[in-house]
Amino acid sequence: MRSIVSAEDISYTYPQDENQASPAALEHVDIKIEKGEFVAVLGHNGSGKSTFAKHLNAILLPSGGAVYIDNMDTRDQSLLLAIRSRCGMVFQNPDNQLVATVVDEDVAFAPENMGLPPEEIRRRVDACLETVGMTEYRDRAPHMLSGGQKQRIAIAGVLAMEPSILVMDEPTAMLDPSGRREVMSAVLKLNREKGITVVLITHHMDEAAMAQRVIVMSRGKVALEGTPKEVFSKVDEIKSLSLLPPQTVELLWRLDKKGYSLPLDRLSVSECADTLEAFLKAKD
Repeated sequence: MRSIVSAEDISYTYPQDENQASPAALEHVDIKIEKGEFVAVLGHNGSGKSTFAKHLNAILLPSGGAVYIDNMDTRDQSLLLAIRSRCGMVFQNPDNQLVATVVDEDVAFAPENMGLPPEEIRRRVDACLETVGMTEYRDRAPHMLSGGQKQRIAIAGVLAMEPSILVMDEPTAMLDPSGRREVMSAVLKLNREKGITVVLITHHMDEAAMAQRVIVMSRGKVALEGTPKEVFSKVDEIKSLSLLPPQTVELLWRLDKKGYSLPLDRLSVSECADTLEAFLKAKD
């Protein structure tokens, strides 16, 4: 049995301009994601992370290699509906994902198009709104909501298809800090309490630090992979890939460069503070 997400030696090149050859967006990428995992994918602009995400929902099909979602080959057009029902996708701009004039109707849109009976649609809408903490807004117009609330409604709309995998392509990029916290709280709940596999494409290091595994992409290839602590402690490599580590790691790295021997795998503020406190006490 394959992993729930299995990208096997995939390559992809966008359609070429007649006068200019396009570089490969993905080159021989092998990524396996297990059921129930929370994986964050990082990379600078043009690294291939969003192109990879679009392959998981069969929006793009590989030029070479294959992608399997719960053992279903994304190249098989007869499986397209099943793949997209199993692997839900949330994009960067929530306004582009909301289709109805009332929150309740928006969440019901996908299950209605799946031909489900009314009582099952109602059950799913109720459950999904509760999951993302938006039940009290069910009768509101989406355009009256904040960015974070809109994105949570977009997530609820995807959840109404009852996917086992949730792919999120920079879902907090257009949100303020409050909206980002709202969305990430919902994502963590889905992963930890509901067991939904999460693939988060992000450029926020603090969001990636919440994941179980981090994959860093560069020039269409996997450059680094490991737990957040393993990846972010490789500060020089992170910086060479045009990325910045979490601020706590950056602080410890700068002190380490000045001759203070400090661990670089402290991701949270509390961990960093405890490490610095222990270091200062040892110096007394």
